Amino acid sequence: MLMGFIILYLLVSVAIGLLAARRVHNTADYAVAGRSLPLAVVVATTFATWFGSETVLGVSARFVDGGLGSVVEDPFGASMCLVLVGLFFAGKLYPRKLITLGDYYRQRYGRGIETACSAIIIFSYLGWVAAQVTALGLVFNLLTQGAVSLAVGMVVGPLIVLVYPLYGGMWTVALTDFVQMIVIGAGLLAIAWFAADMVGGAGKVFSYAAHEGKLRLLPESGSLHDWLFFGAAAVTMMLGSIPQQDVFQRVMSSRNVDIARKGPVIGGLLYLLFAFIPMFVVTAAVLAMPEQTAQLLKDDPQKVLPTLVMTHMPVLLQVAFFGALLSAIMSTASATLLAPSTTFVENILRNLRPGMSDAQTLRAMRISVLVFTASVLAYAVSMQGTSIYEMVSGAYQVPLVGAFVPLVAGLYWKRATTQGAVFSVVAGLSVWLLFVATEALSSAFPQQLAGLGAAVVGMVAGSLLPQWLADHKGHVHHFEGSEVAEAAH
Repeated sequence: MLMGFIILYLLVSVAIGLLAARRVHNTADYAVAGRSLPLAVVVATTFATWFGSETVLGVSARFVDGGLGSVVEDPFGASMCLVLVGLFFAGKLYPRKLITLGDYYRQRYGRGIETACSAIIIFSYLGWVAAQVTALGLVFNLLTQGAVSLAVGMVVGPLIVLVYPLYGGMWTVALTDFVQMIVIGAGLLAIAWFAADMVGGAGKVFSYAAHEGKLRLLPESGSLHDWLFFGAAAVTMMLGSIPQQDVFQRVMSSRNVDIARKGPVIGGLLYLLFAFIPMFVVTAAVLAMPEQTAQLLKDDPQKVLPTLVMTHMPVLLQVAFFGALLSAIMSTASATLLAPSTTFVENILRNLRPGMSDAQTLRAMRISVLVFTASVLAYAVSMQGTSIYEMVSGAYQVPLVGAFVPLVAGLYWKRATTQGAVFSVVAGLSVWLLFVATEALSSAFPQQLAGLGAAVVGMVAGSLLPQWLADHKGHVHHFEGSEVAEAAH
């Protein structure tokens, strides 16, 4: 019965997506929904894209093990990313009428930085989409009680999700996200209500969490080392998610600049609010099934929440939970399959093949969605055993150290130059890779902060040094003549 409801829900989602695909007539429709989405849809698609498998399974697993301090990256950093995009970036980027974020890098710094930053953005999606693929495999494995293996589920899941973004692009993603946001919200609220009632009330859940120290957010010790790593975790998704095509698409898909500003802010705050629900439910699971939870925490903490639902809740709530979970995964996966594919075609392929018509570009975007899906699937299979939370949080370090500083400097610093952007990308990535490869360095200082600092230094030095040398060229020449003559005299 449960599997029947899930199959029906999947079919309805795909049908909605394919109906929306009828509105796609050109690349602007496919990539940014014709810049025509109202506020409610922008909020929904922003929220639903962010609310993925890592929020339901990854965040809850990390929270039950380490408390709020262990989930500072997501949801705290992730939600603040959307708020920052709405407050400081949407108003400046929307009037430019761009298709991708890579278009901005080309306008501001030239084709070299466009290609480099676009490649960074594309690469960063591997981990995020792989996390959704892993979650789909886990869901199908649980729903079939092991009849479908994790590996087979990881293949079947993306094939279902692939259908509607392949044909309808941003239009289908936006409209299916709107429906999926409703399913996520209603499903999780119903489950939280039942879970609280099952263990004796919400107060008992909060009291247990407080008693166990799960509600502590800031580091206990006052050591600089702990605070540095805490801050590094906070900014990884807070800043590293800003130079991302999926966020940018939601800004550029808005009907006007006011919606472009408000949509991410409201979506980010809603995301933070609803992200607490899986944490609440997983805490209730500890009280409801202590022995089983203790064993699952040793084997795979990501299974605690679905195990509670499948073993202690009625079928209707099981349908609500897995409907919400699949909605979260599908909305995120569809968006993150579309974003890197459009970026590749618009900012890399069109540089290699200038003169492509709009029809050729649209066809290339659809082919790229297929190719990227296959690449992500291969990566996800190779990463089996890595937690969903780690895959997602690790993905954002690359754009943080490589693409964030050129974006901010280009928008807010008039003296930023192409040379500065080149220095920033090279320095940020080089220092980050050095720390990643050297355990002694990465254990002493956060690798993402080291890379971010190097990127800032590279931008400032690369932009100002050539200007300083040019300004002082005559002065240096005068010094060589007059001062030497004076010394001889």
